[in-house]
Amino acid sequence: MQKVKFLLLLTLALDPFTISFYAQDISASDHVILVSIDGFRPDFYLEDKWPAPNLKKMAGKGVKALGVRGVFPSVTYPSHTTLITGALPARHGIYYNSPFEEGGRTGKWYWETDLIETETLWHATRRAGKKSASFIWPVSVGAPVDYNIPEVWSLEKGYGRIRPMRDHDQPDGLLEELEREVLGKMNERTFNGDYLNREDRTGEMAAYILETYKPNFITLHLIATDHFQHEQGRDGHKVSTALAAADRAIGKIMEAAERAGIMDRTTFIVTGDHGFVDIHSALKPNVWLVEAGLMEDKPDRGHWKAAFHTSGAAAFLMLKDKNDTKTLKAVKDKLDLLPMSYRKLFRVVERKELDWIGADPNAALALTPVPGVAMSASASGSVLVPRKGGTHGYFPDFKEIETGFVAYGAGIQSGKMLHRINLEDVAPVIARLLNLEFEARDGILYPGVLR
Repeated sequence: MQKVKFLLLLTLALDPFTISFYAQDISASDHVILVSIDGFRPDFYLEDKWPAPNLKKMAGKGVKALGVRGVFPSVTYPSHTTLITGALPARHGIYYNSPFEEGGRTGKWYWETDLIETETLWHATRRAGKKSASFIWPVSVGAPVDYNIPEVWSLEKGYGRIRPMRDHDQPDGLLEELEREVLGKMNERTFNGDYLNREDRTGEMAAYILETYKPNFITLHLIATDHFQHEQGRDGHKVSTALAAADRAIGKIMEAAERAGIMDRTTFIVTGDHGFVDIHSALKPNVWLVEAGLMEDKPDRGHWKAAFHTSGAAAFLMLKDKNDTKTLKAVKDKLDLLPMSYRKLFRVVERKELDWIGADPNAALALTPVPGVAMSASASGSVLVPRKGGTHGYFPDFKEIETGFVAYGAGIQSGKMLHRINLEDVAPVIARLLNLEFEARDGILYPGVLR
């Protein structure tokens, strides 16, 4: 006791800078829960019509943003990797959901963490001697996570969606433990993205692990709001029920923190990967390349020199030879000579702008359409075809495509609103809360978020 009093008096005697320096050695939070709601929009917690009582409570009592600028393309996998690295895709290496494959698309996605080219918060948590957990997070197979159920599936027919998760859980047998203790038997009926039971079970996984093992850092990915906005658009009736299910999953984790007696040392950060845009049509830019003789309408693209790799609403131009300036000029000439009826439906994102937004360094240029129009990978048929529902992937420079941000709990300011932040700025907040030695390559810490 005398030693504690002595240290307190010594600290008070120090100048303010020294006090601040020593304060940084103390974690503001013991447990940070990072929840990503796929397709999360700021209006979900800003507007009265949306059924999200837990989110609205946290937004009212904590910190909320009016919008979060995402990455390009504004799709799930590069966005989630930015969330846990504080880096833009050009530096973390996860450029799309699916990599560009020269021999044609196989259906493969970026699943393995060792594809990430910069450090993650998971690495920093482990290096600090702290524990982590992750549930259905993109690019998490093989992650340095103590309790991990990754998002992964097999391209092999008949393999199903549950078995790959079981194959890659960490520690081995974790999914079996979760089934035994809280979930019941997992199968395509009880854990299915077409239904809201998936959100319930994902929340129950995180709640059980938090209460039982009390990891310091949890990443959690909820997908239903994305699924049903693709199907029905921004205001589909299933979008409301999907949001309510995500909110309920968050509530399960909050209750687990209360039961475990750790609520006062726990922080919740709820964010997403992108907003959503209602669509009516889709463009097929690869049709123009076939017309120009730069690729063939074949699964492997035949004898190709250029191809558009579509990702959500955007399309990225890939050259077989990156130094082929002649082909690049031919593509640009083709685009420039299109009738205005087509040309008005998109804009060309040149390499300089791709560098600025931190997009794939391998793309020669990109096309981002006007809101309401998406891109299709097809190389045949009509150039412009009907579409319905919603999508994302656009260049992140307008309101509808922004995602949201809410922070609440230990170490977080009360009743504060941020006008606009960037997706890469989330990781520095988590690193500071947990007192991690971590460098966000592109993100910045907004100290006003923290108490």
